[in-house]
Amino acid sequence: MSTVMSSGTYPVRVDGALDERLNRWLWLVKWVLVIPHLFVLAVLWIAFALLSFVAFFAILFTGRYPRGIFDFNVGVLRWTWRVQFYAYGALGTDKYPPFTLREVPTYPAHLEVKYPEHLSRGLVLIKWWLLAIPHYIVVGFFVGSGTWFVSQTDNRAWAWSGGLVGLLVLVAAVVLLFTGRYPRSVFDLVLGMNRWALRVAAYAGLMVDQYPPFRLDMGGDDPGTTKLHEQPRPPSSPPQRDPELRMSAGRTVALVMGILVTLASVAGLAVGGALAWLDQGRRDSAGYITSDQVTLTTTGYALTSENLTVDAGGTSVPHRWFGDARVRVAATDGTPVFVGLANSADVRSYLSGVGHTTVKAVGPNRTTYDDHAGQAPSSLPATLKIWRVQASGPGEQTIIWPPENGDWTLVVMTADGSPDVSVRADVGATAPALEWAWIAVLVSAGVFFLLGLALVLVAVVRQPKPGPSALQTPPVPPVE
Repeated sequence: MSTVMSSGTYPVRVDGALDERLNRWLWLVKWVLVIPHLFVLAVLWIAFALLSFVAFFAILFTGRYPRGIFDFNVGVLRWTWRVQFYAYGALGTDKYPPFTLREVPTYPAHLEVKYPEHLSRGLVLIKWWLLAIPHYIVVGFFVGSGTWFVSQTDNRAWAWSGGLVGLLVLVAAVVLLFTGRYPRSVFDLVLGMNRWALRVAAYAGLMVDQYPPFRLDMGGDDPGTTKLHEQPRPPSSPPQRDPELRMSAGRTVALVMGILVTLASVAGLAVGGALAWLDQGRRDSAGYITSDQVTLTTTGYALTSENLTVDAGGTSVPHRWFGDARVRVAATDGTPVFVGLANSADVRSYLSGVGHTTVKAVGPNRTTYDDHAGQAPSSLPATLKIWRVQASGPGEQTIIWPPENGDWTLVVMTADGSPDVSVRADVGATAPALEWAWIAVLVSAGVFFLLGLALVLVAVVRQPKPGPSALQTPPVPPVE
């Protein structure tokens, strides 16, 4: 069925028909009901971004948006709009959204974009970021990043960041709960703001060259463009079930598996990226992955770590995997400092009855301690034979050791055993196996990401079967 648009209208149409009777209570649980859609949309929007990147270069070199990518990306916008219309983007219907990218005339929410025969090669370089900035600001207040602050007398404040649409839908939901009616004026305004946002989404998605109008076209039927989706059949025609509303068992399994595999792979990509950042961004010139320097203090005679247990399963710790560990300390006031590593049992024996502090946790904003009351130590730390490694003296002191099986404790003291220890410290490790770890995680996660994405696309992208559909008008026989 061909569609015709007048030259004075915008090539993106967004419609929504408000249900005459809405359930007063259903909106309270729609956030649970849409979870399957949110999983699918998370994957589809990843595909949308990747395919838009491909389309960018296609437009740049040919002036044309590949039709297959265009239809898919419009389908993602359409699916998103149906879910928003059902859920908290509008609450306009209680009819559950179909799992399909294609237009469903029987559903009360519609979105269509007229396919452009030609797009500007120059505009594609700037329209999605530079030219769209004014619209991004407006849309931010409409649908998400606009923030409302309410101050309280105790100098605290709470914020609403759902945008004007979220605020109005909340008002409509409360009215619906108590009256059973959705205020029509609120619905028309909500539709207008969603329509504005979706026009900007299509423009930023490179689907149109026409600049979105700074105009709030309110109402369920889009007044800013001609109708693109097919009209309902006349009343005399028997109703027919849209085949896109049904999914076979195979497609359902593929969809569920695709979502699970893709989301798991995204988590894997995040883990691999974090490991890569750790390996490449935190490794110093000496080859150690080093923590930020922290200040540790105690009024006692020693600072100790918690028990550090190393257990390689009865074998020695592979040095080629874990490398060496390093601790560096320096007194904040320049006094000579001692740092050592010893078996935990020996440390407990040495510090029994000695006033010291155990460092429980080191965080970006707070370090927690566990203080132990006691007297001064009976001997200076450097004179003991219990240390696996030790260093003592003025300035920065460093100890380096290969991890070994056992229970170990780090001890930091002043060299003369006096109280009030205050040091700056950091820890590091060479961890030579980390590079191979993040490469393996990223590669495997990338493979599973493509597999999961393919499963989702196979499930939701369905080619129409040949032959006339239930929504097509049968051909008119020629007049003889």
